[in-house]
Amino acid sequence: MRGYFGIGAEEISKPMNLGALMRTAHAFGASFFFTVNAHPKVREAYNSDTSRSFDHMAYYPYDTLDDLRLPKGCALVGVELTDDAVELPRFQHPSAAAYILGRERGSLSPALLSRCAHVVKIPTKFCINVGLAGALVMYDRLLAHGGYPARPIMPGGPPPEMTERLKQRT
Repeated sequence: MRGYFGIGAEEISKPMNLGALMRTAHAFGASFFFTVNAHPKVREAYNSDTSRSFDHMAYYPYDTLDDLRLPKGCALVGVELTDDAVELPRFQHPSAAAYILGRERGSLSPALLSRCAHVVKIPTKFCINVGLAGALVMYDRLLAHGGYPARPIMPGGPPPEMTERLKQRT
């Protein structure tokens, strides 16, 4: 996989959501995790973070948006269901990115959206759980940067390179 990424949430308030998102970030190989203005009770996140991600990736709890610091060259990518956001399947992920999701019952703040280099949306009819949204973004990044070959043209069919070799024989 090329580059690196981190993922975080603004104003997250449910410890189980935070723990699940952190565990998923660890599973997908995130370099760091961060929160902006998280509710104090999210410190209980370890209850759902069975991989103990705190032991495996850096965690940065920023009290305010002004405190948010990212590595030089790391693009902030907002994940928000807005009309002008790029649909995730059409998005070219930066090699160095920090993805930020909104709170459970609301959207990313206008101040945070203004700091984003990119805003993407998951093409769903309505907002989904923050942990699931994070997993989908990380999975899409893995597909985009993971070096996987193109999918077969037909369901269950051979990979495209095999199809080309078959065409050349006939």
